[in-house]
Amino acid sequence: MSAPAKTDLDTLCINTIRGLAMDGVQAANSGHPGLPMGAAPLAFALWQRHLRHNPKNPKWFNRDRFILSAGHGSMLLYSLLHLTGYDLPLSELKQFRQLHSKTPGHPEYGHTVGVEMTTGPLGQGFATSVGFAIAEKFLGATFNKPGHEIIDHFTYGICSDGDMMEGVSNEAASLAGHLQLGKLIFLYDSNHITIDGRTDITFTESVEMRFKALDWQVQVIDGMNVDAVDRALTEAENEKTKPSLIICRTIIGYGSPNKADTPKVHGSALGEAEVELSKQSLGIPLEPKFYISDEVLAEFRKAVDLGAEREAEWRKKLAAYEAEYPEEAKTLRKAITGEFGPEWVEALPSIKEKIASRASSGIAINAIASYIPTLLGGSADLAESNNTHIKDCADFQPDTPTGRNLNFGIREHAMVAAVNGLTLHGGCRAYGASFLIFTDYCRASLRLAALMGCPSIFLFTHDSIGLGEDGPTHQPIEQLASLRAIPNFNLMRPADGNETVACWKIALQTHDHPCLMALTRQGLPPLTPDDVQHHPAEKGAYVLQEASGAAKLILVATGSEVSVAVGAKEILEREGIPTRVVSFPSWFLFERQPKAYREEVLPKGTPTVSIEAATSFGWDRYAQAHVSIDHFGASGNGEAVMKEFGFTAENAAMVAKELLETP
Repeated sequence: MSAPAKTDLDTLCINTIRGLAMDGVQAANSGHPGLPMGAAPLAFALWQRHLRHNPKNPKWFNRDRFILSAGHGSMLLYSLLHLTGYDLPLSELKQFRQLHSKTPGHPEYGHTVGVEMTTGPLGQGFATSVGFAIAEKFLGATFNKPGHEIIDHFTYGICSDGDMMEGVSNEAASLAGHLQLGKLIFLYDSNHITIDGRTDITFTESVEMRFKALDWQVQVIDGMNVDAVDRALTEAENEKTKPSLIICRTIIGYGSPNKADTPKVHGSALGEAEVELSKQSLGIPLEPKFYISDEVLAEFRKAVDLGAEREAEWRKKLAAYEAEYPEEAKTLRKAITGEFGPEWVEALPSIKEKIASRASSGIAINAIASYIPTLLGGSADLAESNNTHIKDCADFQPDTPTGRNLNFGIREHAMVAAVNGLTLHGGCRAYGASFLIFTDYCRASLRLAALMGCPSIFLFTHDSIGLGEDGPTHQPIEQLASLRAIPNFNLMRPADGNETVACWKIALQTHDHPCLMALTRQGLPPLTPDDVQHHPAEKGAYVLQEASGAAKLILVATGSEVSVAVGAKEILEREGIPTRVVSFPSWFLFERQPKAYREEVLPKGTPTVSIEAATSFGWDRYAQAHVSIDHFGASGNGEAVMKEFGFTAENAAMVAKELLETP
């Protein structure tokens, strides 16, 4: 075995990261070696000199959060996790990108220890980090007392040229600058290379000037110089009001004699010959592969004892805080565990009036807000319309960081990403709201919430053609089907006020998937049980009205169309057709019920009609005929538009009778 070249310990550590990345990608013959090789000095400076974390307790609450927004460079993160002592053995690095390994192609939250969020879709990590930083600022302002700063940490990240190009990063950066999130710090790995070539074929703007205009602190440094990175991080940490972007000029694939600073090193293995040449140029032994010297490992593993000491110090502070502020400490512990006791459930209101479900949602929020003091959220400039405002609470602004009403501005994508970050951070239950049609603007973040099992809460109103005069540009048609298609995603479309309140209970008791409520603009008559604490909506679908005899027909409906189904049932029953009405707020929850229950609600062989003011796509799994809209809507009074497209009791009854008459 050849010995590494004599050099300083920092360089040995950095080159070890590079060697692990090269070997991991080469073993898989798949991956992105270039970013880890170029950004290794950034990561080393951050992880060894600044990041406060405990490898033996990755969930220590007051740890700094690190987000690799450039998730394609995942071997960088996996190498750091292994080297600093997380439960990620070297054998897992050797299984990079292999089925069932703990080192998948892109970092996955909940799958690999130490990964704060799933990244890979560019811009997502950057945008979601804003939510992490909001959570830290809100919780610190809410719970810290003079001499007792128990919530006090940074959110760090590494982003790439690609992250900077994605629109969501600009939305998020604009919001972060406005909110003065001074503890948000990103190292920008500016290597000027993407898959198609040098970035100047498409990307010639001044990122420096853009972020300065967005009210960020911006530094431009030599990213290959560890001490320069260290100094820049210190300067960023001392900036109290502005988030920081440190633009680090790096060389992608550094050390590769033939591929460094070219697109060839971005997204494919170097090849055995080039790996050998690269190791020789860096002074890394050729054998064994995945080489880590004892000296290097000892240096990185200092993080274990240091992390334990830092957490122990924090726990002493927490004990002192508990002694002086027992009630606040009790509330904080509840917030961290997410268990606030039964009081908020008991406070859930029943709704006995005709009211839009968006308004019922607002009533629910304000009924429980005092019992869940770290429930916070807001809207993408539609709070008055979405009914998201928590009364008697301030807005979350730079001068009122304890405010619980978040103003996201017209930034739906950044909003959903930030809500995910708030939720993943812990200690907060967060919600975001807009119009249902605009889920198209933020679908990537909605999907990522589902993939992460992140229990974010989303309120999307104006859920059908019933919104009326705003017309087809604002009337969602295909959105319900599209959202239902996302795995591990609970879309709920409540039929009235009580179902809406029940949906809030479901969402707040959920810990492993996001929930989205599709809510109406128009008023809904009270139809469902008023026992909101034990509402049958929790099963996803249930018999709302039973047939007068053995059911010859079933009408299933969601949201505002449940009242249409009830009206159609009355017509059919008068004509001697026993008809059952099923309210069906959540496919997701219904499909989790036992088969016996599902067949009890929707018996096989009984003709069934679905009624929903959206596309019929997907409903054929439950129904043989549909009252739906498989084209775009129209501008006009909401009731007139609904009638125009057949969402009346009379038309639903006619469609049902035609189904019965079909041979």
